[in-house]
Amino acid sequence: MNFFRHRHAARPGLPVIAVLIAVSGCSSADDHASVAVPSPGAKATELCRNLDEALPGTLDGHSREDPEPRSALTAGWGSPATAIILRCGVERPAKMTDPKVADGDDPTAVGGAVNGVDWLMEKRDDGSTRLTTALRRAYVEVTVPEGADVSGVLVGLAASVKKAIPEGIAF
Repeated sequence: MNFFRHRHAARPGLPVIAVLIAVSGCSSADDHASVAVPSPGAKATELCRNLDEALPGTLDGHSREDPEPRSALTAGWGSPATAIILRCGVERPAKMTDPKVADGDDPTAVGGAVNGVDWLMEKRDDGSTRLTTALRRAYVEVTVPEGADVSGVLVGLAASVKKAIPEGIAF
């Protein structure tokens, strides 16, 4: 058996190498949503890291596909165009202290609880829904695209939020 002949025959030709280089040059960021990473203080960051470890691998039937840039403060489920995006350590939303919301006079925002976690739910102009935890030591924001099952998302996240983010006033 001529070892060198077989080894030479197994080498890919120049066109194959060119295709492999072109494909490997594609950024993996193309396959993930992009999101701004929050910058909370040290205590909230630690809670958010705990949440990242407790989050489910699947949410509302979608596999976890974290957004770019990768961070323990963000998570995502589903394809980039219709991803459910979680950001931990965000600022308190202005509507959380708006008396219109508390009185039920704001049609774009409402408060409620799901499985022991309080949320502010805000309908956005693009049809998505932004949900932010209330009465927790760190604010967790979840953006759910139009047409997704908001209640299923909240049920799917409740155990993780309760485990990782204690009740109380945010840092």
